[in-house]
Amino acid sequence: MTGLSFFERASRSFRDYPSLAKLIVVATLSGGGLVAYADANTSAAASSVVQPEGESKKKKVVVLGTGWAGTSFLKSLKNSSYDVHVISPRNYFAFTPLLPSVTCGTVEARSIVEPVRKIIRKKNVDICYWEAECFKIDAQNKRVHCRYNQSANLDGKEEFPVDYDYLVIAMGARANTFNIPGVEENCYFLKEVEDAQEIRRGVIDSFERASLPTLSDDERKRILHFVVVGGGPTGVEFAAELHDFVNEDLVKLYPLVKDVVKITLLEAAGHILNMFDKRITDFAEEKFKRDGIDVKLGAMVVKVSDKDISTKLGNGELSHIPYGMIVWSTGIGTRPVVMDFMKQIGQGNRRVLATDEWLRVLGCDNIYALGDCATVNQRKVMEDIAAIFSKADKDNSGTLTVKEFQEVIDDICERYPQVKLYLENKNMRNIVDLLKEAKGDVAKESIELNIEEFKKALSDVDSQMKNLPATAQVAAQQGSYLADCFNRMEECEENPEGPLRFRESGRHRFKPFRYRHLGQFAPLGGEQTAAQLPYDWVIIGHSSQWLWYSAYASKLVSWRTRTLVISDWIRRFIFGRDSSSI
Repeated sequence: MTGLSFFERASRSFRDYPSLAKLIVVATLSGGGLVAYADANTSAAASSVVQPEGESKKKKVVVLGTGWAGTSFLKSLKNSSYDVHVISPRNYFAFTPLLPSVTCGTVEARSIVEPVRKIIRKKNVDICYWEAECFKIDAQNKRVHCRYNQSANLDGKEEFPVDYDYLVIAMGARANTFNIPGVEENCYFLKEVEDAQEIRRGVIDSFERASLPTLSDDERKRILHFVVVGGGPTGVEFAAELHDFVNEDLVKLYPLVKDVVKITLLEAAGHILNMFDKRITDFAEEKFKRDGIDVKLGAMVVKVSDKDISTKLGNGELSHIPYGMIVWSTGIGTRPVVMDFMKQIGQGNRRVLATDEWLRVLGCDNIYALGDCATVNQRKVMEDIAAIFSKADKDNSGTLTVKEFQEVIDDICERYPQVKLYLENKNMRNIVDLLKEAKGDVAKESIELNIEEFKKALSDVDSQMKNLPATAQVAAQQGSYLADCFNRMEECEENPEGPLRFRESGRHRFKPFRYRHLGQFAPLGGEQTAAQLPYDWVIIGHSSQWLWYSAYASKLVSWRTRTLVISDWIRRFIFGRDSSSI
């Protein structure tokens, strides 16, 4: 390159080695400024880069939330034809099933979180993350409005709009207070990592306060009375963890107050763990009774003050219970931004956002919702009974034979899973038994049903419909399912949905989302866990505790978090739980 000018050599270098041109720094001395031009893939303003002429613009996907649903979607997304923007006020994913363990120091908070940027950095998809909070969804203009909520001094730039082609709402939910007076002001919640850390500090502070020499016995008893509201899995597991923490660790450090500690579990229903098998419910209630945990059933909270909680019992009697600390775990509620969006699209009378079976928000072609903020609006058989009959009646005879119905039953069971569930619950071997029940005890060959008899045969099927539980397992499966749809979206131009799915016509591109229940656990303390697995298999005791360890370790998001959590479990076995208030 001898004899060439500097600019000629630079031009040839950039042409021969294009990577050298990815970063150009121009120092402007007269303005005293510095302008940096970085690669569009790593720039925070990548979405504003003008596409070269002739190059197709990537579809922009905005994901709101980094919980189970959002993170599962990002991990499973493989199609590089999207420009993905993740917006969430927390820059990490948290393994929420272990939050009760964090409250008592069994597991450290940092062990169950993984930074979002670390999760997405190895993806071959253009994904960028912004730590911000979405406060408004504008479906009409395909735009979300966000704000950076960590600082109020950003020269007016803390709010910004983001346009989208597809929107994935995975914002989760908030704790549901049911508008009961005093709950918001006086109770601890257990939804986020920060909540678990506050509870841990609150427990230790209660023991430190109770150890002061100036307190009366009654005041000491009140301070060390821990109340858990809600007999679901989270409330039961926290009560069990707290009992173990107190009896295995704290009583050794606070011997003067060990006899006045009390744990009370309040449940408005007739039993705790209502979503579990009755064998588990009975075992849990009996074990808590042996452990000294006071379980009050049929106790509905009506008011919470700074020193006592008021409950209404089943007989209408009002009871006032002094307490030192309350943990509220009674269910979930919809976030304000989602509530405003629901009013905007005509779903203001619903409890949560409604989607179709492809997780698309009802009434919105390009918005999807998954996780705790939404529920799948399962299609009813009776709404489509005429269309089903017409599709099955190929010869247009006005009657339906067993043979005609058997040809479409697989597609019907896939489109309407309540049909298969109804057959299983009624102990019917196949659809012929159902038709015989409607027609009477006649031979299989002679069964022919008209439309009214067909309606009668399927009249009770929709009674089997149930909303999916708001669990991490459901959210994770929804995220993986939607990512698979997006991975194959470009195979066809229309949206991932369609009419009734029968073999001869109207076949969907994608099958509707179907939740596969893999089992659930209920840790009960004392190294005992109740496990309810598929096919009505129930395991209770120490053996299922090791199954719980294995299952949770395998579901952690990375080898880093697996290593940290397992080491925390080992540390607890050897040294006990940490009782410092940090």
